[in-house]
Amino acid sequence: FQSMSPNNSHVEHFDPRNFDDILDIYEAIKNQLPDEFKQVQIGIICGSGLGTMANLLTDTFVLPYGKIPGFPIPSVQGHKGNLVFGYLHGMKVVCQQGRFHPYEHEMNLALCSTPVRIMHLLGIHTMVVSNAAGGINAQSKFGDLMIIKDHIFLPGLAGYSPLVGLSDDRFGVRFVSVHDCYDLSLRRMAATVADKQGVPYTEGIYVMSGGPQYESPAEVRLFKTVGADALGMSTCHEVTVARQCGIRVFGFSLITNIANLDADTSVVVSHEEVLQTADEAGERATQFIGEVLLNISKLPAHKANAPCYERRRPRKN
Repeated sequence: FQSMSPNNSHVEHFDPRNFDDILDIYEAIKNQLPDEFKQVQIGIICGSGLGTMANLLTDTFVLPYGKIPGFPIPSVQGHKGNLVFGYLHGMKVVCQQGRFHPYEHEMNLALCSTPVRIMHLLGIHTMVVSNAAGGINAQSKFGDLMIIKDHIFLPGLAGYSPLVGLSDDRFGVRFVSVHDCYDLSLRRMAATVADKQGVPYTEGIYVMSGGPQYESPAEVRLFKTVGADALGMSTCHEVTVARQCGIRVFGFSLITNIANLDADTSVVVSHEEVLQTADEAGERATQFIGEVLLNISKLPAHKANAPCYERRRPRKN
């Protein structure tokens, strides 16, 4: 993979399947961080239009992607392109404002999950992942939250797993169990928070397609038939890598549009509509996740797999 440097004067070369390259990026980030944020506890990935979750943090330090070798600048509206470090409820947190979407990067899911590997090296034990999604479940309404209990990872099933091609044991075990990828205790706690706040929510199954085109009515019916409740173009590859790293995961979708199941009823979906709904419901989602994280701060610390910092080649200059 190649990405332009901040001044576009040269091209950074980065192989997301080379662990030493991952270590190069981690060290480049760490060298720019204040000492207090060189180890963090919680990682947050912001979905489309949900970058305001970073506003929960205090005493922040913002590191733009343009200052991180190998990090591509997001081309999708609603994704700012920053790592935001700060404090929340006494915990040190890193917030990813801006995903690397697979459809932006030739379905290179190893690249698109690199921020999760960086968060692991920075020490996180728990990750909160969010997305804007289309509702399939008949109970879904615009602006509702869906707590993710499981997922259908279509690109992964089609051979695009971020784990494909990883033969280096420093990444973690090759055959990763994802039976428990969305932590049950965190899901139950989040449901209690939603009930307390009066936030409309469901719990369901998220399906990831490749995009960037939206799904046809026939495809939506297919997803509904196999049990999906919401659909989108992100998240599953990040969660898969998080579980390889032993990171505990809580995930939720903000329902920003209702998927159409009838080919004879034309419904035009736009990214602008998604962002508008996310903007309107974003404050409620932010308050929800703030209290979820308050509850996480009171739990015994989860132990992720110990990160590996062993090099097998010298650091690139």
